[in-house]
Amino acid sequence: MNLTIHNTFLPADDPEKSLAFYRDILGFEVRNDVGYGDMRWITVAPKGQQTSIVLHPPAVDPGLTDEERRTIAEMMAKGSFAAIVLSTPDVDAVFEQVQASGAEVVQEPIDQPYGFRDCAFRDPAGNQVRINQQG
Repeated sequence: MNLTIHNTFLPADDPEKSLAFYRDILGFEVRNDVGYGDMRWITVAPKGQQTSIVLHPPAVDPGLTDEERRTIAEMMAKGSFAAIVLSTPDVDAVFEQVQASGAEVVQEPIDQPYGFRDCAFRDPAGNQVRINQQG
């Protein structure tokens, strides 16, 4: 098989704040911005890469119960619902830039026992954005 990851999805409860984080702070390009009623699906990606992130309205699946929607909102508020791992050649430099933007720091850069140097932030929706340093 020859498979490629094309899209991954992260919930975004405030599309404008999420767009500002991924586009203006992380420098991703906007590939698509689709609205339907009061909802938006925004596709962003690092320039020159095929894989992209779709920032989508959380809990819009019609099969979810009100209780499930509340649980999703609670997990997002805690930062425990969704995550993504990015990589960079210089995690310390990226950390300084993202921290200077006012993003919520979860973990400053450290050397992990499993071999990575990494840091972590939360995006405006509470998703954990972990950034590790490329080997």
